[in-house]
Amino acid sequence: MNPNAEFDIIVYGATGYTGRLVAEYLAQRYGIGGQVTWAMAGRSAAKLAEVRDLIGAPAETPLVVADADDPASLDAMVRRAGAIITTVGPYQLYGDKLVAACVAAGTDCLDLTGEPNWMAKIIGEHDAAAKKSGARIVHSCGFDSIPFELGVYFCEETAKAQLGGPVPRVKGRLRAMSGGLSGGTAASGAATMAAVQRDPSVGMLLMNPFALTPGFQGPAQPPGNAVEHDPDIGADVGPFMMAMINTKNVHRSNLLMGHPWGEDFKYDEMSIVVPGAPTEFTGMGPDAPKPGDGPSKAEREAGFYDILFVGIAADGRKVKVAVKGDRDPGYGSTSKMLAEAAICLVKDAPDVPGGVWTPGAAMRTKLIDRLQANAGLTFTVDS
Repeated sequence: MNPNAEFDIIVYGATGYTGRLVAEYLAQRYGIGGQVTWAMAGRSAAKLAEVRDLIGAPAETPLVVADADDPASLDAMVRRAGAIITTVGPYQLYGDKLVAACVAAGTDCLDLTGEPNWMAKIIGEHDAAAKKSGARIVHSCGFDSIPFELGVYFCEETAKAQLGGPVPRVKGRLRAMSGGLSGGTAASGAATMAAVQRDPSVGMLLMNPFALTPGFQGPAQPPGNAVEHDPDIGADVGPFMMAMINTKNVHRSNLLMGHPWGEDFKYDEMSIVVPGAPTEFTGMGPDAPKPGDGPSKAEREAGFYDILFVGIAADGRKVKVAVKGDRDPGYGSTSKMLAEAAICLVKDAPDVPGGVWTPGAAMRTKLIDRLQANAGLTFTVDS
């Protein structure tokens, strides 16, 4: 954490689709010069000013010019911030220099990455240096993977309260979801697939649930790759497109916290199969949107998600909890989660040491409380 920061947060990529939503949320909820000090950053001062006016942010909103291809501009930017929120992806193409600058300066950095190959690279290259400098690098601060990672944490805390201890098995089950995909997400997926084509070992990494727990390989995990009947919820379930990233983050959280759920912990994610129900993103395939595009305001506000978590003790006793969001998962809800995660890290969790973190392991109940108070998420015990 940078103790000499001019701003609590700088939103880097504020002229892009998701960055604009983050800046708009900060402007509407926190204003300028109040309890949270923040600035907008991007490559073009003119474009930043245009977006500032478009989202209704005050004219005095600070604007910072920085470019992923100009290390000096990145260094200057990160020295001014307690934390950088970056929405400039695909991160495996545009994220390396920013992370390196943040680690060198001791500045926190939060992103939305769902790119496990890049996350594994960052852990390998920067975790030790971040621990020394005090920089907290926090990956996956959006729909992948906060509702899932914190959902498992909340499920385990509920098990401790109701059953007397953590459980070795948790199931994540998407009950319902409606929302759209942005061009940035489609581009990240394309970049990951291109990386697999160049290097087959990336494909092996993507298939390993413990790809983000260097030095630790846990037990075989449920595959979750075919439709099956789940007796614990009394419904058929099928593959969920985001399980590949979320499960890795959940296992990394368990590792970072010292394996409170056990070294034999098992976790999988699947979607409940309900014919005709909206349980998947729109916008995949050849008609996917281009970077900078995404769902309309009406579509974001009409979106939602509902995730069930079932914790199962060794003796068969169960707990069930639910995590729900009040906007489309990819953008309306993600932009609020990312903003609140950054505020939580800087304001509520200054004592968390440096290193490459998951949001749940770093902020735990503090982040749950902030998301429920501000970001439209609910964490409840389910009947």
